[in-house]
Amino acid sequence: MESANDKKAHEKTYASFIDMLKWAVPLLAIITAVVVVLISN
Repeated sequence: MESANDKKAHEKTYASFIDMLKWAVPLLAIITAVVVVLISN
């Protein structure tokens, strides 16, 4: 059983999640904007 207080692993997981989010949110915003423009025309 692993320690519940594995802070290094938690920080690594959190950092990778935030890094992925930094790319995913703008990408989804661009895709959404393109779809909205295509629908409105």
